[in-house]
Amino acid sequence: MLEVRALRAGYGSINVLWDVDLDVAPGRLTTIIGPNGAGKTTLLRAIMRQIATTAGEIRFDGQSLAGVRAWQMSARGVTMIPEGRMLFHDLSVEENLLLGAYGVHDRPGRAARVDAAYARFPALSARRRQLAGSLSGGEAQMLALARGLAGDPRLLLIDEPSLGLAPVLVNALFAELARLKQEGRTIVLVEQNTRRAIAIADDVYLLQGGRVVLSQPAAEVDLELLHDRYFARNPGA
Repeated sequence: MLEVRALRAGYGSINVLWDVDLDVAPGRLTTIIGPNGAGKTTLLRAIMRQIATTAGEIRFDGQSLAGVRAWQMSARGVTMIPEGRMLFHDLSVEENLLLGAYGVHDRPGRAARVDAAYARFPALSARRRQLAGSLSGGEAQMLALARGLAGDPRLLLIDEPSLGLAPVLVNALFAELARLKQEGRTIVLVEQNTRRAIAIADDVYLLQGGRVVLSQPAAEVDLELLHDRYFARNPGA
Protein backbone atom coordinates (compact mmCIF):
# COMPACT_ATOMS: atom_id res chain seq x y z
CA MET A 1 0.00 0.00 0.00
CA LEU A 2 2.74 2.47 1.04
CA GLU A 3 6.23 2.33 -0.42
CA VAL A 4 9.08 4.63 0.56
CA ARG A 5 12.30 4.32 -1.39
CA ALA A 6 15.70 5.97 -0.75
CA LEU A 7 13.97 8.91 0.91
CA ARG A 8 15.86 12.00 1.98
CA ALA A 9 14.11 14.85 3.75
CA GLY A 10 14.69 17.48 6.39
CA TYR A 11 14.22 21.12 7.24
CA GLY A 12 15.86 23.74 5.06
CA SER A 13 19.54 22.97 4.74
CA ILE A 14 19.41 20.35 7.52
CA ASN A 15 18.88 16.84 6.21
CA VAL A 16 17.31 14.40 8.68
CA LEU A 17 16.40 11.27 6.72
CA TRP A 18 19.05 9.40 4.75
CA ASP A 19 17.95 6.90 2.07
CA VAL A 20 15.04 5.54 4.11
CA ASP A 21 13.10 2.54 2.78
CA LEU A 22 9.72 1.60 4.24
CA ASP A 23 7.00 -0.84 3.17
CA VAL A 24 3.53 -0.86 4.71
CA ALA A 25 1.17 -3.64 3.66
CA PRO A 26 -2.64 -3.37 3.83
CA GLY A 27 -4.21 -4.46 7.10
CA ARG A 28 -0.94 -4.49 9.01
CA LEU A 29 0.36 -2.40 11.89
CA THR A 30 3.87 -1.13 11.24
CA THR A 31 5.71 0.47 14.13
CA ILE A 32 8.64 2.86 13.80
CA ILE A 33 10.80 3.20 16.88
CA GLY A 34 14.03 4.95 17.70
CA PRO A 35 15.63 7.47 20.07
CA ASN A 36 14.79 11.17 20.11
CA GLY A 37 16.06 12.88 17.00
CA ALA A 38 16.14 9.68 14.94
CA GLY A 39 13.79 11.11 12.31
CA LYS A 40 10.56 9.30 13.16
CA THR A 41 8.27 12.33 13.10
CA THR A 42 10.13 13.72 10.09
CA LEU A 43 9.34 10.49 8.22
CA LEU A 44 5.62 10.79 8.99
CA ARG A 45 5.63 14.44 7.95
CA ALA A 46 7.35 13.56 4.69
CA ILE A 47 4.74 10.88 3.96
CA MET A 48 1.99 13.41 4.70
CA ARG A 49 3.67 15.92 2.34
CA GLN A 50 4.08 18.40 5.19
CA ILE A 51 7.77 18.83 4.42
CA ALA A 52 9.66 18.67 1.15
CA THR A 53 11.72 15.66 0.17
CA THR A 54 15.09 16.10 -1.51
CA ALA A 55 15.56 12.59 -2.92
CA GLY A 56 13.77 9.29 -3.22
CA GLU A 57 10.12 8.46 -3.78
CA ILE A 58 6.91 7.85 -1.84
CA ARG A 59 4.16 5.80 -3.47
CA PHE A 60 0.66 5.11 -2.18
CA ASP A 61 -1.43 2.47 -3.91
CA GLY A 62 1.20 2.37 -6.62
CA GLN A 63 0.89 6.09 -7.36
CA SER A 64 3.69 8.55 -6.72
CA LEU A 65 2.92 11.30 -4.20
CA ALA A 66 5.27 13.73 -5.94
CA GLY A 67 3.47 17.03 -6.33
CA VAL A 68 0.69 16.08 -3.91
CA ARG A 69 0.00 18.72 -1.25
CA ALA A 70 -0.62 17.99 2.44
CA TRP A 71 -4.25 19.13 2.24
CA GLN A 72 -4.89 16.61 -0.55
CA MET A 73 -3.76 13.58 1.47
CA SER A 74 -7.05 13.04 3.31
CA ALA A 75 -8.87 12.74 -0.01
CA ARG A 76 -6.42 9.96 -0.89
CA GLY A 77 -7.31 8.16 2.32
CA VAL A 78 -4.31 9.06 4.49
CA THR A 79 -4.71 10.69 7.90
CA MET A 80 -2.12 11.62 10.52
CA ILE A 81 -2.69 11.95 14.26
CA PRO A 82 0.23 14.17 15.28
CA GLU A 83 2.27 14.13 18.44
CA GLY A 84 0.69 16.37 21.07
CA ARG A 85 -2.89 15.74 19.82
CA MET A 86 -3.06 19.14 18.02
CA LEU A 87 -6.77 19.61 18.66
CA PHE A 88 -8.71 22.79 17.97
CA HIS A 89 -8.85 23.85 21.61
CA ASP A 90 -11.44 26.60 21.14
CA LEU A 91 -13.87 24.27 19.37
CA SER A 92 -16.10 21.68 21.00
CA VAL A 93 -15.52 17.95 20.95
CA GLU A 94 -18.23 17.56 18.33
CA GLU A 95 -16.87 20.35 16.15
CA ASN A 96 -13.45 18.67 16.18
CA LEU A 97 -15.07 15.40 15.10
CA LEU A 98 -17.02 17.12 12.32
CA LEU A 99 -13.79 18.61 11.02
CA GLY A 100 -12.29 15.12 11.00
CA ALA A 101 -15.23 13.90 8.91
CA TYR A 102 -15.12 16.92 6.60
CA GLY A 103 -13.73 14.89 3.70
CA VAL A 104 -16.87 12.74 3.70
CA HIS A 105 -18.88 14.59 1.08
CA ASP A 106 -22.40 13.52 2.00
CA ARG A 107 -23.84 15.08 5.15
CA PRO A 108 -25.50 11.85 6.39
CA GLY A 109 -22.12 10.15 6.05
CA ARG A 110 -20.46 12.78 8.22
CA ALA A 111 -23.11 12.47 10.91
CA ALA A 112 -22.82 8.68 10.87
CA ARG A 113 -19.05 8.86 11.35
CA VAL A 114 -19.42 11.22 14.29
CA ASP A 115 -21.97 8.84 15.83
CA ALA A 116 -19.52 5.98 15.26
CA ALA A 117 -16.83 7.98 17.10
CA TYR A 118 -19.13 8.37 20.10
CA ALA A 119 -19.92 4.66 20.01
CA ARG A 120 -16.21 3.83 19.99
CA PHE A 121 -15.37 6.37 22.72
CA PRO A 122 -18.47 6.73 24.93
CA ALA A 123 -16.70 9.17 27.26
CA LEU A 124 -16.62 11.70 24.43
CA SER A 125 -20.37 11.59 23.98
CA ALA A 126 -20.94 13.11 27.42
CA ARG A 127 -18.52 15.90 26.51
CA ARG A 128 -19.69 16.65 22.99
CA ARG A 129 -20.39 20.34 23.82
CA GLN A 130 -17.25 20.74 25.94
CA LEU A 131 -14.30 22.70 24.56
CA ALA A 132 -11.50 20.40 23.45
CA GLY A 133 -8.97 22.54 25.32
CA SER A 134 -10.60 21.64 28.64
CA LEU A 135 -10.24 17.86 28.23
CA SER A 136 -7.84 15.74 30.27
CA GLY A 137 -4.81 14.24 28.55
CA GLY A 138 -6.48 10.87 28.11
CA GLU A 139 -9.70 12.39 26.79
CA ALA A 140 -7.74 14.61 24.42
CA GLN A 141 -5.91 11.58 23.02
CA MET A 142 -9.25 9.79 22.58
CA LEU A 143 -10.58 12.78 20.68
CA ALA A 144 -7.47 13.00 18.50
CA LEU A 145 -7.83 9.34 17.58
CA ALA A 146 -11.59 9.66 17.05
CA ARG A 147 -11.11 12.74 14.87
CA GLY A 148 -8.57 10.87 12.74
CA LEU A 149 -10.92 7.92 12.32
CA ALA A 150 -13.89 10.15 11.48
CA GLY A 151 -12.65 10.47 7.92
CA ASP A 152 -12.47 6.67 7.57
CA PRO A 153 -8.84 6.69 6.37
CA ARG A 154 -7.33 3.75 4.56
CA LEU A 155 -3.92 4.53 6.11
CA LEU A 156 -3.60 5.96 9.62
CA LEU A 157 -0.31 7.53 10.77
CA ILE A 158 -0.09 7.91 14.57
CA ASP A 159 2.75 9.83 16.21
CA GLU A 160 3.67 9.15 19.88
CA PRO A 161 0.11 8.56 21.16
CA SER A 162 1.14 7.41 24.66
CA LEU A 163 3.32 10.44 25.35
CA GLY A 164 2.38 12.03 28.69
CA LEU A 165 -0.36 9.53 29.54
CA ALA A 166 -0.72 7.74 32.86
CA PRO A 167 -0.12 3.95 32.77
CA VAL A 168 -3.84 3.09 33.02
CA LEU A 169 -4.53 5.34 30.02
CA VAL A 170 -1.64 3.81 28.09
CA ASN A 171 -3.28 0.41 28.63
CA ALA A 172 -6.59 1.74 27.30
CA LEU A 173 -4.84 3.30 24.31
CA PHE A 174 -3.07 0.10 23.30
CA ALA A 175 -6.30 -1.85 23.76
CA GLU A 176 -7.91 0.50 21.25
CA LEU A 177 -4.97 0.12 18.85
CA ALA A 178 -5.34 -3.66 19.12
CA ARG A 179 -9.02 -3.29 18.29
CA LEU A 180 -8.26 -1.19 15.23
CA LYS A 181 -5.75 -3.79 14.10
CA GLN A 182 -8.34 -6.54 14.48
CA GLU A 183 -10.69 -4.47 12.33
CA GLY A 184 -8.12 -4.61 9.54
CA ARG A 185 -6.94 -1.01 9.70
CA THR A 186 -3.60 -0.17 8.13
CA ILE A 187 -1.56 1.73 10.70
CA VAL A 188 1.91 3.25 10.93
CA LEU A 189 2.68 3.84 14.61
CA VAL A 190 5.56 5.92 15.96
CA GLU A 191 5.89 5.07 19.64
CA GLN A 192 8.37 5.61 22.48
CA ASN A 193 7.24 2.51 24.42
CA THR A 194 9.19 -0.08 22.45
CA ARG A 195 7.90 -3.18 24.23
CA ARG A 196 4.26 -2.21 23.89
CA ALA A 197 4.72 -1.10 20.29
CA ILE A 198 6.46 -4.30 19.23
CA ALA A 199 3.92 -6.45 21.07
CA ILE A 200 1.10 -5.00 19.00
CA ALA A 201 2.94 -4.63 15.68
CA ASP A 202 3.21 -6.83 12.61
CA ASP A 203 6.35 -5.15 11.31
CA VAL A 204 9.07 -3.13 13.06
CA TYR A 205 11.48 -0.47 11.80
CA LEU A 206 14.24 1.00 13.95
CA LEU A 207 15.51 4.44 12.95
CA GLN A 208 18.90 5.65 14.14
CA GLY A 209 20.40 8.93 12.98
CA GLY A 210 17.88 9.21 10.16
CA ARG A 211 18.64 5.74 8.78
CA VAL A 212 16.82 2.42 9.02
CA VAL A 213 19.14 0.12 10.98
CA LEU A 214 16.68 -2.72 11.51
CA SER A 215 13.51 -3.86 9.73
CA GLN A 216 11.81 -7.19 10.32
CA PRO A 217 8.54 -8.85 11.32
CA ALA A 218 7.67 -8.12 14.93
CA ALA A 219 7.54 -11.84 15.73
CA GLU A 220 11.22 -12.14 14.83
CA VAL A 221 12.48 -9.15 16.83
CA ASP A 222 15.12 -9.89 19.46
CA LEU A 223 14.41 -7.22 22.07
CA GLU A 224 17.89 -7.39 23.56
CA LEU A 225 19.52 -6.88 20.16
CA LEU A 226 17.03 -4.16 19.28
CA HIS A 227 17.75 -2.28 22.50
CA ASP A 228 21.49 -2.60 21.87
CA ARG A 229 20.99 -0.88 18.54
CA TYR A 230 18.43 1.56 19.94
CA PHE A 231 20.91 2.81 22.54
CA ALA A 232 23.95 2.29 20.26
CA ARG A 233 25.44 -0.09 22.83
CA ASN A 234 26.68 -2.43 20.12
CA PRO A 235 26.92 -0.44 16.90
CA GLY A 236 28.86 -3.16 15.12
CA ALA A 237 26.05 -5.71 15.43
